This record gives sequence, C-alpha cells and structure tokens, in this order.
Amino acid sequence: MSDTQQKTHFGYQQVDAAEKAGRVRGVFDSVASRYDLMNDLMSGGLHRVWKHFTVGQAALRPGMRVLDLATGSGDLARAMARKPGVEVWMTDINAAMLDVGRDRALNDGLSLPTVQCDAERLPFPDKHFDRVTLAFGLRNMTNKDVALKEIHRVLKPGGKALVLEFSKVWEPLRRPYDAFSFNVIPAIGKLVTNDADSYRYLAESIRMHPDQDTLAQMFRDAGFGQVRYFNMTAGVVALHQGVRLG
Repeated sequence: MSDTQQKTHFGYQQVDAAEKAGRVRGVFDSVASRYDLMNDLMSGGLHRVWKHFTVGQAALRPGMRVLDLATGSGDLARAMARKPGVEVWMTDINAAMLDVGRDRALNDGLSLPTVQCDAERLPFPDKHFDRVTLAFGLRNMTNKDVALKEIHRVLKPGGKALVLEFSKVWEPLRRPYDAFSFNVIPAIGKLVTNDADSYRYLAESIRMHPDQDTLAQMFRDAGFGQVRYFNMTAGVVALHQGVRLG
C-alpha cells in the first residue's frame, strides 16, 4: 500500500497519511502569534514548570550540541541555550512557528541556528547531537515510530532523547479533564485566537496519542536503552527519556 493510500488520525478524523502534515501546519499557522499566551492560559502556566524539569533532566554540560525538534516559539530551546557552552539548534516543520521562535531568541540576545525540517527526515548526519529534545510535538507527527528512529540516528552514543508530551491522565481526573479539554480550551481558543477548531484538534490529538507505557515501548523499539518516564500533574504530561547505547 502506498503512502497516499495509508490512513492516519488527525484528531478524531481519519485522513490520508500524506495530508496530515499539511493539516497540522494549518493549525499552527493559525495560532503561531498567540501560541505562548494560549499555553499559559490552557495550563495555568504549568507548561513552564514541565519544561524547566525537562531542562534539568537533560543534564547539559559545556561543549554539548542539542537538537530541539518542533521548537515552536522556542522557550525550551532558549532555556537550554542559556546554559554555558551549550550549542542549541532550533528546528520545526512549520515556518510560521520557527519565525516566532527565532525572533524571540534574538529578542533575548540569542542567535541560534534554525532549520525548517521534518522530524521524520532529519537533515543531519548520524551521531551528531548529545541531546535531542521534543516538547509537545510528537503527537502531531504522522509516523511517530519513524521520528523516534531518526532521533536515535542523530544522537551520539550515550546521547539522550527527551520527549515531553501530553499523556494519559490519572483515571479519577479523566472526566473533569475531558470537560476542560473539550469545552473550556476551544472556548479560550475562540476568544484569544478566533480559532476554536484548532484547539479542538489539539484536545483530540492528545486522546489519540500513545499512553505512557506504549510510548516507552516505542522508544525501545526505536533502539533506545535506559528508557523511563516521569508523570507530571497526575499524568497530564509525561517526560520520556531514552539513551542511545551504541
């Protein structure tokens, strides 16, 4: 079966695999200018805490080279780039988001290399980075297994991948969390960005994303060792880590 005939999910919809990247691009084109504001409103500012924890787990040292995938507005990349002697590359498939990230880095006095690229086909050599980070982007990718294998490929032996993503919330909180996700978040999106549909898609995409244990197994299948994850905020998000062993 060809790629154009294969189906994948776009939120709760089934679409041709070849269409998904374009549809995701449209979502982020629509929300790019208000992306950080919406993140603050949707998470009550907790996304900053989750990213701070991710930077700590990266255990960055001078001389390290870091690839930040789906960099978006670049807040995670900027936090890592402030570490002494660390080189951070910002990449995103979406030009509008990458422009926002680059501009905000420059406003902070940071000149970071930026590359528009697809995480499923990274334009970097094997064994090139000490760390690869990916925050809130994996669930939007058409072939998550391919992206994880690409992350593994570009890591040096001993290098670490860190994937921060929405996950499966603690079961007693599921109903109020669903009510917030499907009713409150699209309403906020309509008010702030005049686009409720994009935030309805984001809520749906979270529900379609693999749960914690399934994603951990996907890491192992992609070749990673020392795989583990940390639940945060009762499983609203999880940070998965894996190491390239050889």
